[in-house]
Amino acid sequence: MPLNPNIAALRSQIAAAHGGGRARAPVLSLGDAGIDTAFQQGGLPLACWHEFGGEGMEVETCAAPAAFAARIAASLAAKGEVVWVLRRDDLYAPGLAHLGFPAERLIQVCAVSESQALAVLEEALATPGVAAAVGEVETVSLIAGRRLQLACEKSGAAGLILHRRPYGGQRKSERPGSAAASRWKITSAPSVPAAGSPGLGAARWDVELVRCRGGRQGAWTVEEAHHGPHPFRLVAPLGDRHLEAPLLKAG
Repeated sequence: MPLNPNIAALRSQIAAAHGGGRARAPVLSLGDAGIDTAFQQGGLPLACWHEFGGEGMEVETCAAPAAFAARIAASLAAKGEVVWVLRRDDLYAPGLAHLGFPAERLIQVCAVSESQALAVLEEALATPGVAAAVGEVETVSLIAGRRLQLACEKSGAAGLILHRRPYGGQRKSERPGSAAASRWKITSAPSVPAAGSPGLGAARWDVELVRCRGGRQGAWTVEEAHHGPHPFRLVAPLGDRHLEAPLLKAG
């Protein structure tokens, strides 16, 4: 369940007292207190940037991380425009609409190189009226990360970095450290249709909070929330998992 607003307000007052009266940056509840309390601020902090990545073919396609980030961006789109900086012109608009993203709030920019993508992302994050900016890049250096953070702080926008190598090829060497507020690993999880409803259920993801500045790590299975102000709802673990499969009669 979402974090109680009274508790969130109290935490904000305590943080302001410890920070010399400086108000805490706004946060987004991800839909459950078990996830929100992993963050020191009691929710996903918005005036900073976050990293989302996957494994295997997701390094090239980035489908699951993009869908997860789109749900977060959809919750922020009510506050302003969302700029999506692409490396390949393959963003599927009907898929975004299915995830509840308002198409009229979307601005797409296709960059020809990673350096150009980072430059456009920085400019977008510093622009008034932009609530969030999504950028598809393979790596973010410490210098580029600090520049993104300054842009986020200037406007209060949230940066969502999708780690993607859009044309395959050799993986770049890892750079030590990161200025990101959080780092996530996202993989798709099987959907479950609602009782009595044919077809597929809501989209689900297995998410791992690998790094969280000032907070703690965690792993959850979440699904998209179709109604309400929060992007996700936590999927309760199945106690008797053997009941998930149909029973087979002995021969």
